[in-house]
Amino acid sequence: MRNYENLIIWKNSIQFVKKIYSLIHELPKTEKFGLNSQITRAAVSIPSNIAEGCSRSSKKEFNRFLEIALGSAFELQTQLIIIKESFKIENQNVDHLISELLLLQKQINSFKQTIKPEPSC
Repeated sequence: MRNYENLIIWKNSIQFVKKIYSLIHELPKTEKFGLNSQITRAAVSIPSNIAEGCSRSSKKEFNRFLEIALGSAFELQTQLIIIKESFKIENQNVDHLISELLLLQKQINSFKQTIKPEPSC
């Protein structure tokens, strides 16, 4: 078992979730059950899956949860692009979030490369 609270990718993803919660206040009220809900779920899924992966006993399982976290990050990136193209929100703010998310994706992928599964028998 690993301590996820010591992982930089987990810390960075927690900080990113806070920024997403700030962004949703800029979206129209009509999106409360649409994009608001989807982007918060995708954002929260990133650190949640990193943490859950840390509880797994095998490197293969841990890697799988890192893949899920990475998938959530790509889902979130798509949703941010939709927000940028669909709503009158300051594009610099959304562009900055997308840039930060791209960096987080790279960090997760790099960390994933260091967790090599044990060879099968």
